[in-house]
Amino acid sequence: MNELDTLRHSCAHILATAIARLWPDAQFAAGPAVENGFYYDVELAHRITPEDLALIEAEMAKEIKANHRFERIELTRDEALKMARSGELAALGPRDVPSKFKLDILEHLPEGETITIYRTGDFTDLCAGPHVSHTGRIGAFKLTNIASAYYKGDERNPQLQRIYGTAFKNKTQMTEYFAMVEEAKKRDHRKLGAEMGLFTIDSEYVGPGLPLWLPKGTVLVEELEKLAKETEFAAGYVRVRTPHIAKEKMFLTSGHLPYYKDSMFPAIELHEKGCCAPDAEPERYYLKAMNCPFHNRIFAAEPRSYRDLPLRLAEYGMCYRYEQSGELFGLMRVRSMQMNDAHIYCTEEQFEEEFRAVNEMYLKYFKIFGLDKYLMRFSTHDPAEVGKKYVDAPELWLKTEAMVREVLNRSGINFVEIPNEAAFYGPKIDVQVWSAIGREFTLATNQVDFAMPGRFGLTYRTRENTEKTPLCIHRAPLGTHERFIGFLIEHYAGNFPLWLAPEQVRILTIGDDPALIEAAESLRTRLHGAGVRVTADLSNDKINGKVQNAELEKVHTMFVLGKRDLEAGAVSVRVHGKGNLGAQPQEEAIAALMRKIAARSDEV
Repeated sequence: MNELDTLRHSCAHILATAIARLWPDAQFAAGPAVENGFYYDVELAHRITPEDLALIEAEMAKEIKANHRFERIELTRDEALKMARSGELAALGPRDVPSKFKLDILEHLPEGETITIYRTGDFTDLCAGPHVSHTGRIGAFKLTNIASAYYKGDERNPQLQRIYGTAFKNKTQMTEYFAMVEEAKKRDHRKLGAEMGLFTIDSEYVGPGLPLWLPKGTVLVEELEKLAKETEFAAGYVRVRTPHIAKEKMFLTSGHLPYYKDSMFPAIELHEKGCCAPDAEPERYYLKAMNCPFHNRIFAAEPRSYRDLPLRLAEYGMCYRYEQSGELFGLMRVRSMQMNDAHIYCTEEQFEEEFRAVNEMYLKYFKIFGLDKYLMRFSTHDPAEVGKKYVDAPELWLKTEAMVREVLNRSGINFVEIPNEAAFYGPKIDVQVWSAIGREFTLATNQVDFAMPGRFGLTYRTRENTEKTPLCIHRAPLGTHERFIGFLIEHYAGNFPLWLAPEQVRILTIGDDPALIEAAESLRTRLHGAGVRVTADLSNDKINGKVQNAELEKVHTMFVLGKRDLEAGAVSVRVHGKGNLGAQPQEEAIAALMRKIAARSDEV
């Protein structure tokens, strides 16, 4: 937990203290720091309204002014359980009813885990910490909104009120943050996606979290796929295709069952006609949650030699994950997603170069999309947890982590190392990027896998004619279409660069002279034949109205054609957000347009 997260976590405790003073019967569940702030979940007979937030903030200000010390106290399990049963946890003192959610949390803590409480003034809460030293260290805070959430995210549990807030070291930082929030509202991908006709989510007929891509949104999907396929072809990848469903055995072998079962759609049970006894157990199939098991079976489909490696299998594969309904959010959290996936099977000797090439691919994409600020979070293992939390391959852990670290350092990539957060099967890199207005997004993950190739019995024949298990690199530089396009909508505010724009050119005529209409149609046909996404507005509307419509619809480039342009063999060029660039010879304007599209310039 970084310094700002610690401050926000402490502010969550101050929020709970204030609520407890106002409504002593409140029952508290969890109050963590989250991205951009904090929240606390509370069960309360009183329905907290937006009008109540000012009242709560006033109580919080008193706690901060009092400058109470955050006192950390270790307890035995029995001592903590006794306090929970007497209602003393997340409370101002003993009560007639237990602290029921804290009691539940305690009862599910593993044996031997350290149990701590934090006391500030007369408020005591069950918490692992850490916290700031005193409540007065909170520089500036604000409660932002109220939502509902199920306890532990489970629909079978009680529904709680979730109060969100944020906190900063000082008022200047908070003012800057809320200015960014206001700009983010204008750029919200859900709002712009609807206004621009990019996608829709039809919860009634299709289902929550299952986006439908409309024609203009499909342009974005196909342009990203085109970019990825060209880039991967040049880098020596081969493309594969896999089904959306597989037998239970696949996911038991991969380990997704039972460990990932809650995030998968329920099994489909089938009795195959004519192949089994009537009372036989049904065959279970699951929708694909990950592409990797399928790619492992493709590797296993043919005998492999060291001469075949590295083998780079790529697929924009469709996956399905059963996200809780309360966690669904536009394109950012969905239940169906198409992933820019690939798995690289290589020898230990090839690993360093393959990992370097993957990182170079990330940097290329960052440049194309104008992403100047990024961070790679390099998560490593804890040697004490090898064989328990991490796959039992101590030498391979040290060797691959050293190689990843060396690649990152040599490439000059901005990264931080996070100990004891690796995946079970190998070190990983989470890619964080910042949009044009400074919002942080997690876009992709790059992982090393020692475990799954072995689980599937994958081997290749070495130079010495022995069998050996390959290493596997999971990589998805463009993440999923859904999340990446959601990010791009907000990053560009819907004003996509020319190569990506759903409507690249609109031809606008001044007047309805037949020769002018014929020339505009001819220009449209020529551009369309060259692969440009072009339309023509040949209506009788005044040119100012036509320009305004094109601007509102975020058309990238407008070719305005009037009588003088026609006589001069020219077009007047306008670019969205930049205005009139003046008349240009038609051939030059078309050539410049085609060069920009081919170069995938990030200029909007």
